[in-house]
This record gives sequence, C-alpha cells and structure tokens, in this order.
Amino acid sequence: MPEFRRIRPPQGAVDLVEWFWIPEWDIERGRSSRQHVVAYPALNLVVGPEAVELTGATTRAGFRDLTGRGWAVGALLRPAAVCALVGNPSALVDTSETVDAPELQDAVTRAMRGEERHAGAVAAVSAWLVRRVGPLTPVAVQANEMADLLMTDATILRAEDAAARLRMSLRTLQRMTHRHVGLPPAAMIRRRRLQEAAQRIRDDPGADLARIAAELGYADHSHLTNDFRAVLGVSPRAYRADQRPADR
Repeated sequence: MPEFRRIRPPQGAVDLVEWFWIPEWDIERGRSSRQHVVAYPALNLVVGPEAVELTGATTRAGFRDLTGRGWAVGALLRPAAVCALVGNPSALVDTSETVDAPELQDAVTRAMRGEERHAGAVAAVSAWLVRRVGPLTPVAVQANEMADLLMTDATILRAEDAAARLRMSLRTLQRMTHRHVGLPPAAMIRRRRLQEAAQRIRDDPGADLARIAAELGYADHSHLTNDFRAVLGVSPRAYRADQRPADR
C-alpha cells in the first residue's frame, strides 16, 4: 500500500487549491498495488517524476495500478484556478492531458528529493499556480462560491436551489459549472450526496441504508443504490461489505 498524505494549501493558494494529495509507494518487483479512487467533481493538477498532467472531473470510480517506486504531487483545484489552465474543462471529463510546465516539474522533483519534501513540493506547486492564475476576477471568486455551495450545503438538492441561493439564473449557473468544472450543477450535487452517503457507510457500517437515502434527499433506497452502481460499480451493501475506494 502507498503512503498517502493530504495537506492543506498555504494561505496564498487557498483560493486556488482545495487540498494537496501526495502518495508515495515502493512496490516489490513483480507485484502491483491497485488503488481505487472516487474523485471529487473537480480538476486535479498532478506532478510526477515524468510528467505534469491536468486530469478532468470524473463521472465514475477509477483505479490506478502502481508498480515499482514512485510518487505524485496532486492539487485538487478550486474553480478559480481552472480557467488559467484549460479552455474547455468539459473536454477533460474522465480523461487528462499533459501540461507543458518543465519548470514546475523540475521544482517539485527537487523538492521531493529534499529533507522537507512534502512542504517543499506543496510550496512549489502553490507558487506556480499563483503566478499562472494571477489576481482573481470577480467571476472566479463567484465560481468558488458556487462550488462551495454545491459541494458543502446539504440543503441544496437541486440546481434550481443553488441558482436561487446565488441569485443567478439556472442557465448562468450551468454555464459557470461547465466553464470552471466541466460538469453540470446537477452532477456536482449528485456526487456530493454520493460522497456523503459513502462516508456515512464507512463511519457506521450498521447504518440503515433507507434512512441514509432519505436524509440525503434520495427518492428512496433504490435511488441511492442506482447512484452507487452508476458511479462506483457496486451496490451500497457491497460497498459496506468492504468495497472501499479511497477518496482522493
């Protein structure tokens, strides 16, 4: 199993990065470690020894088979950072593209070889993003507010609820989520509810699934089950029986 760290961004990058995630692994030769991932509905900037990649928001669970020895430094991006990195995040949904940033890769690689490698790597990525994005526009600030609302407010069950709270039309909200995340607002709300359901099941394996479904705004237990199968590929009962992907 890889070692995995989640690190909050420094103060200067809090509007650009939700958190940093740093896995490191050393797998015995001839073996591999399959890591399941239920990603958040956001883009990630990922720096590794061989490349810098921008991975899009996802609509389903995925996995990566780790071999040999390695590391990665990932930044879960806030919407305000996205426009400076990609013109159309919708085109990156469930895929990724290489970012031409040799200076960033070199800085992170040097940091990961140093004594304070994690702090140094986070500082290097943060500084690069701050330079790349520049001062935030009012639209970028509003995009962050939009994502915070959709991904943290349990009372928001429909896109129309979010549009009303943000005092904008539904069409404006839809354009904003596509421009800064790549997904429609309904998909973001759906993923938030699924993440919370999965967390509740992990925290309390004996919890009543019908009660969880009702508290999270699902029409019924079957609706929750369908969401689990569509995104995770398993039912809530199977997930509870130890199908437990790691949130990135």
